[in-house]
Amino acid sequence: MPLFMIRNDITKMQVDAVVNPSNPELHMGRRTSWAIYHAAGETELTNACRKIGGCEAGKAVLTKGFALPAKFIIHAVCPTWRDGGEQDKAYLKNAYHCALQVAAECGFQSVAFPLLSSGFYGWPKAEAFHLATTVISEFLLEHEMTVYLVLYDHESVEVSKKLFSKIEEYIDDHYVEMKDEGYSYQKPSFECNSLPPDMMVHDKATSHPLFSDEPRRQVNSSKMPDFLKKLSVPKGRKLDELVSHMDETFSQMLLHLIDERGLKDSAVYHKANIDRRLFSKIRNDVNYAPTKKTVLAFAIALELSLDETKDLLMKAGYAFSNSSKSDIIISFFIENRNYNVFEINEVLFFYGQPILGE
Repeated sequence: MPLFMIRNDITKMQVDAVVNPSNPELHMGRRTSWAIYHAAGETELTNACRKIGGCEAGKAVLTKGFALPAKFIIHAVCPTWRDGGEQDKAYLKNAYHCALQVAAECGFQSVAFPLLSSGFYGWPKAEAFHLATTVISEFLLEHEMTVYLVLYDHESVEVSKKLFSKIEEYIDDHYVEMKDEGYSYQKPSFECNSLPPDMMVHDKATSHPLFSDEPRRQVNSSKMPDFLKKLSVPKGRKLDELVSHMDETFSQMLLHLIDERGLKDSAVYHKANIDRRLFSKIRNDVNYAPTKKTVLAFAIALELSLDETKDLLMKAGYAFSNSSKSDIIISFFIENRNYNVFEINEVLFFYGQPILGE
C-alpha cells in the first residue's frame, strides 16, 4: 500500500496507530509529543508509559490511543542530531523501522508518522525527510500498509537549492497562466438525463454523467436511443460500429507495457505508490477509467519517456497541460529520467500540488 504526505494535525488522524516521537524514559516531550499526550489524555498515557518503564534509542513500544481517534500509539525513541554521522542515521532508521514492524506485527492497516527528530531533536528537515521516505518506501515493498507522513505545511519539505533552481527555470519556460490569456474551462452544462441508465456514468462528487473516476460500464448498443444509432461518422460508419472497434484501452496498454518489460505486477504498483486493491480493479476491468495522477504514477513506475507518457495519458482521455504546474513538474522529472516517485512527490508537495499515488 502507498505512502502519502499530507498536511494535518496528527492528533486528529483516524488511523490504526499514530507514532509519538519519544525519549528513552517515555516521558511527555515537547511539540508533537506534547500534543499527542494532551489529546490522548495526559494522565492515562503517562500511567501506561510508566508501566512499560522505558525504551532504548531506535526502538519502539505500543500503548493504547485512549482519547485519540487513533486506536493505538507507537512510541518511537528518536535520536538527537549531533553531527549527522552514521550512528545518528542508524538510530533514526531503526526508530522508523521498529515502529513499522510493531504496526505490521499488530496487523495494522494504517499508520501516521510525524517527521521524526525534525523538531526539538534538531535534525535538518531535508535530512529527516529523505531518511523517512527511504525507510518507509523500502518497508512498503514487502508489507501491505498505508502510511501517512504528516507534515505541518509544505515548508516542512526542503527541496535542494540546485534542484529548486532547475525546476523554477523549467516552470518559467513552460508554464502558461491560462487565466492571464483569457482562457477558462467549465464542464459542459448540457443534461444527459435522456440517456438510459446503462449509458450513464455519474461522478460521486458532482452527480453529473461523463465526468467520473469510476470504471465505465460497457454500453449496450441495443439500448441506444434511436438518434444515437442514426448518427454517422466519416465513411458512413455508425456510432455503435465505431465503439465496437475501439483501440486498446488504458488498462490493456498498461498491462501490455508491464509484460513487455518483464515486470511483476507488485513491483509496478509499489513503485507507482498505488494500492494493490486499486491495481486489481484496473487489471480486472478492461474499461477502467483512472484518475490522471494514477496514469502518471504508472508512467513513472514504468520509466516511460515523455512521448510514451503522453500516449498512456491519451488512452485514459488525458493530456499534459502547460497551465498545470503539476504536469510541468512531472514532465521535468521524466525529461531528466528521474523516476523516483517519492522525490517527485516531495517536489509536488513543496509546490502545493497533488502527489502521485492512490
